Amino acid sequence: MSEVKHEVLLQAKGIYKNFETSKKDQAVHALTNVDLTLYRGETLALVGESGCGKSTLGRTLIRMLPATRGSVTFEGQNITAMKDKEFAPLRRRMQMVFQDPYASLDPRMTVGSIIEEGMIIHNMYDAKRRQERVAELLSIVGLNREHANRFPHEFSGGQRQRIGIARAIALQPDLIVCDEPVSALDVSVQSQVLNLLKDLQKQYGLTYLFIGHDLSVINFIADRVCVMFLGHVCEVATKEELYSRPMHPYTAFLMDAIPQADPHRRNQHRRVLMGEVPSPVNLPSGCCFHTRCPYATERCRTEVPELREWDGRMVACHRAGENWD
Repeated sequence: MSEVKHEVLLQAKGIYKNFETSKKDQAVHALTNVDLTLYRGETLALVGESGCGKSTLGRTLIRMLPATRGSVTFEGQNITAMKDKEFAPLRRRMQMVFQDPYASLDPRMTVGSIIEEGMIIHNMYDAKRRQERVAELLSIVGLNREHANRFPHEFSGGQRQRIGIARAIALQPDLIVCDEPVSALDVSVQSQVLNLLKDLQKQYGLTYLFIGHDLSVINFIADRVCVMFLGHVCEVATKEELYSRPMHPYTAFLMDAIPQADPHRRNQHRRVLMGEVPSPVNLPSGCCFHTRCPYATERCRTEVPELREWDGRMVACHRAGENWD
């Protein structure tokens, strides 16, 4: 992250997100007291098991979902407190690339209309310039300008995701939330899309919040990594720090789950995470990870760990820095 200037673009403090259930006085606790900082020009990756709140956090940060509690500031402005009319000019500066390239494009619209739609909504350019811009964007993401008149079903998954990326960058955003943008693609296509995202970031100075679960993909694209478990932030560190020396037990288990390409290393001792993920409706007391953590103490079972700085990174663990082995 040497090229990234530490200029804060977006900051979340004490974010909670609950979803009501059919039962009275019962809710799904999707996010609990999340603090997060995004620096301009970086790629911050969110990782964790399915259902840990990664996508919910991504959507909450850009106001696609309202936060239950807490604040999000974008360039120093508290966007959670804004009325919709106040927020509207900032909407185009925060865009999203969705996980499913098949479901995220309207099958009744041509590719040109899909890419142009946002520009129309935000009153960008006249009609002729919009058509020129659509052609430019298709070329930028590796497609042909003739593709503007076709429909999404005529394209492969990788091509559809390129269309989704073109739609996102059409509005000249500062921040793009990439919600597992390559997980639905063939492995051979994943690297092409990831390289495209990197090239666009360099070209336009984009900031990415990259949501994923494939740690090899995260290792390729991220500058910093935020590890989440059950709606809580466990650890935030640079990619190099996290992969070389995880400080939260959950992070260590995730790292041990990475498949080894070297056959001589496959038989080495690897920690395996046991037990079921607790229900987000009834969160455990103390540290939310203590029911699955073999290193948990009585303090872990009763006291919620604070996300604190430890050795240059942020860790939410009472035993951070200890040698668990």
